[in-house]
Amino acid sequence: MRRLSFAPVVGVSALALLAFVAGVVAWREARPPELCPEGMILLGPRCCGESQSLEGGRCTGVPRRCSAEQEPSPEGCRPRAGKVELRGGRVERRPTDWDDRSGTSAPIEVEAFAIDRHELTEADYAACVTAGASAPARRRGEPGLPQTDVTAKDAAACCAHRGGALPTATQLAFAAMGAAGRRYPWGDAGAVCRRVAHGLVDGPCARGAEGPQLAGSHPSGRTPEGVLDLAGNVEEWATSEGDLEARGGSFRDESVTALRNFSRRALASDRGEDFRGFRCVYAAGSR
Repeated sequence: MRRLSFAPVVGVSALALLAFVAGVVAWREARPPELCPEGMILLGPRCCGESQSLEGGRCTGVPRRCSAEQEPSPEGCRPRAGKVELRGGRVERRPTDWDDRSGTSAPIEVEAFAIDRHELTEADYAACVTAGASAPARRRGEPGLPQTDVTAKDAAACCAHRGGALPTATQLAFAAMGAAGRRYPWGDAGAVCRRVAHGLVDGPCARGAEGPQLAGSHPSGRTPEGVLDLAGNVEEWATSEGDLEARGGSFRDESVTALRNFSRRALASDRGEDFRGFRCVYAAGSR
């Protein structure tokens, strides 16, 4: 009886399998990363509301839908307003934070306070300017975008007008990490493009961005307590014993290191930047 040999068949099958795997990897690498949540569409490097178009880098037209953390308006998608009450507590850096290089590992202790759910928008800041509390600043023309290009002095004045203050570095860090000491605002892993607006200028999430996403465009990146955009989009002003810091990273940062809750940047001046915004904190129980 003639003996059959299967070696050539096995070899062909192995080569076909390798080719298939290589094709899948190449397809994944060529496919743009998932950037926008349900209710929004990707237009260039921007997440815009459904039915909007991108003109001159701006989301234009009346959106049919927005993200779960936004509301459609004639001017575009705008974040849902409100504050989040935080009970305060004590947090120590855990052994899993071995790769952090930001400084001391002293415990963080903070009393209860409230914080804005989202970065202050152009519409929010316009109210401060109209009231004479803060100086005018550059606007991109979308009310739902975070207000950038604001000095720390004008940011603090706007917060005072709203009944609050700029957060301390301790408060902003605690809002991001919670009593559990999270590495990122949402948890310990998963700094993916859909969850946090970063790397939008030269990758890895997009290319060509000239500014941040609309506030609230990344609902899956909120904290368990409900605070949005504490990582990415725009870094935020914070005070530290009379000095100034920026925390959270921005749409310009390519590395996820800048997004971690212990990461910070000491600032030599209170100059405004196109990648820096702010939010306010308030006494616990304030309305």
